Amino acid sequence: MTLIMKLATVALAATLALPPATAANAHTAAAGDAAPTGEITDLGVPLQDVLLIGGAVAPGPGGKTVLWSASSGAPAKLNAVDPVTGAAVARFELPGAGGSWAVDATPDGSVYVGSYGDGRLYRWTEKGGVQDLGRPIASQDFIWSVAPGEGATVYGGTSPGGRLFAYDPATGVRDYGRLSPSHSYIRSVSAAGGKIYAGTEDPAALFEVDAATGDVTSIPLPPGLDPAGKWAYDVNATGGHLYVRFGGASPGPLHVWDIAARAWVDFLESAHGLDVSSPDEQGRIYLVKSGELVRYDPRARTVTGTGVPITGRVANTRGIGWAELGLPDYPGKTVVGLLWRGLMFRYNPQTGAKSFVQTGVEGEPIDVTALSEGPDGRMYAGGFLNGGFAAIDPKTGQREEFHTFSQSEAMTGHDGKLYIGAYPEARVYSYDPALLWNSTEYSPSPEPGPAANPARLFDFSADKQIRPRALVSAGRYLAVGTMPDLGHLGGVLALWDPKAGALASAKRNVVTDQSIVSLAYRDGVVYGGTSIHGGQSATQPTQREAKLFAWSVREGRLLWETVPAPGKPAISGLTFDDRGRLWGIAGGTVFAVSTAARKVVATVTLSASASASGKLVFDQRDRMLYGAHAGTSVFRLDPRSRRHTVLREGPVHQLAVHRSGEVYFAEGPRLLRYEPQMR
Repeated sequence: MTLIMKLATVALAATLALPPATAANAHTAAAGDAAPTGEITDLGVPLQDVLLIGGAVAPGPGGKTVLWSASSGAPAKLNAVDPVTGAAVARFELPGAGGSWAVDATPDGSVYVGSYGDGRLYRWTEKGGVQDLGRPIASQDFIWSVAPGEGATVYGGTSPGGRLFAYDPATGVRDYGRLSPSHSYIRSVSAAGGKIYAGTEDPAALFEVDAATGDVTSIPLPPGLDPAGKWAYDVNATGGHLYVRFGGASPGPLHVWDIAARAWVDFLESAHGLDVSSPDEQGRIYLVKSGELVRYDPRARTVTGTGVPITGRVANTRGIGWAELGLPDYPGKTVVGLLWRGLMFRYNPQTGAKSFVQTGVEGEPIDVTALSEGPDGRMYAGGFLNGGFAAIDPKTGQREEFHTFSQSEAMTGHDGKLYIGAYPEARVYSYDPALLWNSTEYSPSPEPGPAANPARLFDFSADKQIRPRALVSAGRYLAVGTMPDLGHLGGVLALWDPKAGALASAKRNVVTDQSIVSLAYRDGVVYGGTSIHGGQSATQPTQREAKLFAWSVREGRLLWETVPAPGKPAISGLTFDDRGRLWGIAGGTVFAVSTAARKVVATVTLSASASASGKLVFDQRDRMLYGAHAGTSVFRLDPRSRRHTVLREGPVHQLAVHRSGEVYFAEGPRLLRYEPQMR
């Protein structure tokens, strides 16, 4: 049921900072603003789905083999799935965790989970349930991979310090330290025969660590492999071989290292992650290759298909192994595994029987990361990590559609379509609400034959970009601003021509070593707000403060740049008011710029925050500015008087205005609507 809350907010005084010397005509603030009247409606959770990343096949409650996996949420959950029925036989909260790439089981029956965002380690046992072991290494906030050792010992790899650790319940944590001074991620970890194997981010490197002594040996990369632009993304030691997939989240080459011979002996093209199975009695393993579950024989170096299709953009296994099902068509051991949306696959080598079963893993609310009105007048929301795509009826506030989709970074309407910026690879899609939904990568239409909708238009992976953080309608063009991938700085400013179906231009480093995170357009000029940070936090910035720039669409050149909010790392929102002034938000500072004079003409200080989070929109109906301030509140600001009022305090990062004058904003996974009373 929606919650209607009548606003009776107390007006807060707007503290105005003196503008820089270039803004001599800035106005002085009045003491306060009359409390606005209107309603805030809680519209509930528009995005909810299953997201499984890390997983393993191992004994569960009662000793029966289950598929373990962590589902992202608030908090994340550790799920145990019955491979016979697909039912969830157990579900444990992981307090403080948002999700996990790292799930594995040790020989003693423990299941370990390493979390992202806070870098915590959890241990499940039959006797004790889930135990929060805290941060193994206090400085590390992401555990990327865990791998079993002897007994109850587990090994893990972290970022942002590129550290390797061991945890033994009897002796505690052992920090092996940073394996490489030039790497910030230990992305993948596996262990066998007293050795720990660890892979890094771009440029890919591979290490062997003696578990007892801590001695580190660099493993040479496969002959002819260029590590630039590649990660040692998956490392799996099993059956006397090390299987290393180089690349990223998309399929890539899997190289085979003979541990005893210390030599690379084979490779497979287009292998998917994240894991391979343990060997069968003949030493053969199972993995996903070119969209199919296949069997690989490392002795004969042959690949045999199973006829089990694993399709879609995300076709990585979330745990794969062996289980005895006791079903007529599945005698003996059967290969079982999970996919990212909770679908289980099964294949029996004896009979060739295969099946897919939707498991009982529950979906979790998804944080909203993008909001926009569409060309059809509906509001659209996209989500974090799990992704998802929802359409909301602005009259009723009810969700009318939900589809599985990628993580969205930005959305905007342009020329009759909704454009979506997606993570990773800085992909851009166009969606036509008048046509049938058909995401061939994530959620295909059940009806055969329709064209892709959303249609993937282009990406900037070749430019080492990862997040299309800013989109704006720019006359004939769609303007796009991006953030770069790990190890890189400098975003791309691009113009897409829908009529030509091609990029009209794409320029990197418009502002040196700065990402483009906000855009506005007026009279043939694109205005951009930058961030000193790249798209991954481990990359250290080279610049001190964010800039505002102007780019001529016709001339294809930079007209000017300035620093409107000294000392702030990001200008996260830009918008024009009805008098042609350009407004922006940078941390706790809101500023107005005369684009003709090319200088700041007003500065409003909301707080001293240097947060990179913030949004700013102009409502044409009541001629007010609305903003999300540093992830702490929603405010209204009168562009004439510069007075502002906090409408609601809360963890707000996303905000958009509808043509009706209603303002939509998100508090994590919840969508809310503010209906101002028009004067």
